[in-house]
Amino acid sequence: MARDDDGKARIGKIVIVGGGTAGWMTAAGLAAVLGDSGVSIALVESAEIGTVGVGEATVPHIRHFNARLGLDEADFMRRTQATFKLGIEFRDWGRKGDSYIHPFGGFGQPIGGVAFHHHWLRARQRGEAADLEAYSLPIIAARTGRFAPPSPDPRALASTFAYAYQFDAGLYAAYLRTYAEARGVVRTEGRIRDVTLRGEDGFIEAVVLESGERIEGDLFIDCSGFRGLLIEQALKTGYEDWTRWLPCDRAAAVPCEAVEPPGPYTRATSDEAGWRWRIPLQHRVGNGYVYCSGYISDDEAAKVLLEKLDGRPQADPRFLRFTTGRRRRQWNRNCVAIGLASGFLEPLESTSIHLIQVAITTLLEMFPDQSCAQADQDEYNRVMDLEFERIRDFLVLHYHATQRDDSPFWRDKAAAPIPDSLSYKMALFRERGMVVKYRDGFFLEPSWLAVYLGQNIMPQGYDPMTDAIDPKDSARLLGELQAAVARTAQAMPSHEAYIARFCDARGAA
Repeated sequence: MARDDDGKARIGKIVIVGGGTAGWMTAAGLAAVLGDSGVSIALVESAEIGTVGVGEATVPHIRHFNARLGLDEADFMRRTQATFKLGIEFRDWGRKGDSYIHPFGGFGQPIGGVAFHHHWLRARQRGEAADLEAYSLPIIAARTGRFAPPSPDPRALASTFAYAYQFDAGLYAAYLRTYAEARGVVRTEGRIRDVTLRGEDGFIEAVVLESGERIEGDLFIDCSGFRGLLIEQALKTGYEDWTRWLPCDRAAAVPCEAVEPPGPYTRATSDEAGWRWRIPLQHRVGNGYVYCSGYISDDEAAKVLLEKLDGRPQADPRFLRFTTGRRRRQWNRNCVAIGLASGFLEPLESTSIHLIQVAITTLLEMFPDQSCAQADQDEYNRVMDLEFERIRDFLVLHYHATQRDDSPFWRDKAAAPIPDSLSYKMALFRERGMVVKYRDGFFLEPSWLAVYLGQNIMPQGYDPMTDAIDPKDSARLLGELQAAVARTAQAMPSHEAYIARFCDARGAA
């Protein structure tokens, strides 16, 4: 048994239970970092157990994960039928007929040390401003179906955005499986019959397959999905239910044929009992309806989803049942839950894969010895709890900041209580346009601005420091930025043309 300099026993073997996106991202991430450390990694999965496979849209952080693995972007995109993503369009969320894009980039630059949106608010009051999206390059590029990578020159307007991907999650898992197995990860096919716990401390000792094979380990990663085979069924960790804030508990998913070139953005359209997603890939379009079963039946939800597809469905709808929330401890004893086993938040802002990535990164930063010290567990859980809570609040904002009253679901959502941690943020923005900032957490000021203003939450005032700048100077700068954004977007190739040149997947998968 290998020991550290302080005499503590090192982790010798990691056992990952479950494949899919979470399992193979975890296997690949651990193999990339721990490959030369002498730690062995095993992954147990059963081909008989299907994966969820609806998380096909991502946020820009995925690029850092892929880069850390050393993946070639063009090869990865061909192998996963990927397209580029500049943001998410939200239709019918504030009022029916509304549309706004939450972009992967900011709105303008500060003027005189005051945030751009305050100058925009003042100019809007004076009738001297265009819609906010006119000052965002990724929004205008998305609206016009254009894409080019950001400029490496930080002085250029073309450097003021990021991008993510829209890909086939099943193909991504298969791609990472090849990567992980090439770096020593050993996959075992089989269903788990039993989980053996140590008597003295309740740590997981081994998993036992239906075949009778026993797989021992020092650290176990639960990627078994909603059921939480290790973290919940074996360790009885408990679950914190958030349905009082995020009441949707079902999803129906179906792919369809593409009838137009893929756009560089994901779409979320609110519907009478929830919302529908649309994710354009190179070979098809992913679609789904996230809904609350208290307001619509499964059959009716499937009917709505199929009626509103752009092209012919390529399969029958698949249904998922879930409870929004998180495990009370995502790291418990020598078990870390990653992916759906750790909790579930609606895919409204494409954060499912992001949370997997944060979990892997945080675990590597705090990689334990065999004792899995309580202090390490507590800090990991603190970090992950904060990520979940702040994403939760941002998702709740979409539902609460609505003027829709055309269905019982939306009337109830608008009147429902919200977390205190969100309530004070909304109050400050309504009063003077202030966006609360915090040190940790995923969504930054431009994200909050996009949803607040996109869903018609208009501040009563603006930062009084804005008045130190002559309104005519502000209006001139806004006009120059609007023209520069339009010019820069127009100079980009079409999204379709860029994909054809860079990562065309026809015949690749």
